[in-house]
Amino acid sequence: MTTKRKIEVFGAGCPLCMDVVEQIRNEACSSCEVSVLDMKDTDVAARARKLGINSVPAVVIDGKLMTCCTDQGIDLGKLKESGLGVPIDD
Repeated sequence: MTTKRKIEVFGAGCPLCMDVVEQIRNEACSSCEVSVLDMKDTDVAARARKLGINSVPAVVIDGKLMTCCTDQGIDLGKLKESGLGVPIDD
């Protein structure tokens, strides 16, 4: 029985996500099983949250979120510091 490395790419169909999918597929070998998961699917989004995915594209290999994908995400505090939710005085 041949064992495959499970590579999952979480994305939303945007050009950046599709570029990453293409790069992953180009680098994949015969031991790699590449799956592209659409974050617009609620089940996929729920699984992504459990894996700690905060932004896309994100890559998971054999069930582990790659460290290159963990430092991203929205920091609501920083967005508020930049004016989110703060009215503009005329």
